[in-house]
Amino acid sequence: MKVLAYGDRSLMVEVDTTDEVIAWTSALGDAALPGVLDIIPGARTVLLVTDAPERLPPLRKTVGALSPGTTTTTAEAGGEVVEVPVIYDGADLDEVGRLTGLSTDDVVAAHTGQAWKVAFGGFAPGFAYLIGGDHRLEVPRRDESRTRVPAGAVGLAGEFSGIYPRTSPGGWQLLGHTDLPMWDVARDPPALLRPGCVVQFRDAGRGSGRSADG
Repeated sequence: MKVLAYGDRSLMVEVDTTDEVIAWTSALGDAALPGVLDIIPGARTVLLVTDAPERLPPLRKTVGALSPGTTTTTAEAGGEVVEVPVIYDGADLDEVGRLTGLSTDDVVAAHTGQAWKVAFGGFAPGFAYLIGGDHRLEVPRRDESRTRVPAGAVGLAGEFSGIYPRTSPGGWQLLGHTDLPMWDVARDPPALLRPGCVVQFRDAGRGSGRSADG
């Protein structure tokens, strides 16, 4: 673990894994650190934003003395559980099967078979990076990104699963889609999936065709 200055009012904690990101985010939140305005997790970092430059020296000492315990990426972690129904009609469902050596049914069973956890957000408002799924589903991004992925598309990339909150370009392997809105400005908070939430995917059918790029 490294603690680095990030501008004149922030510190960045660098770690090696997303599990450590979750553990540090939880520990820093529980510590109720004076002057800390925001705690922002990333893929391998946790950013602490303070209200004044003079907060940084004592904050660095406090952070350096913390020793977060281990964490779990499943529902055992006690976070809010969000069930996400998915119609598994994704354009890359067969390709994921080829890459993993699993049948289509086994891909769906693996995706729904255990809970995922929101590690951090990014890419677009409401997009959550989910970790802790079946390790057999770790597949690379597509060689060529699509110019248009529809809102609600559910995909895989590396260790992550994710749901596109709006229509956008994207290179994830698409398994299917959900009708649940990931981002709604009329909702408080607008993002349905937030760091620490547990996501349980549910098989809502296979649809009559495969969702694809536009």
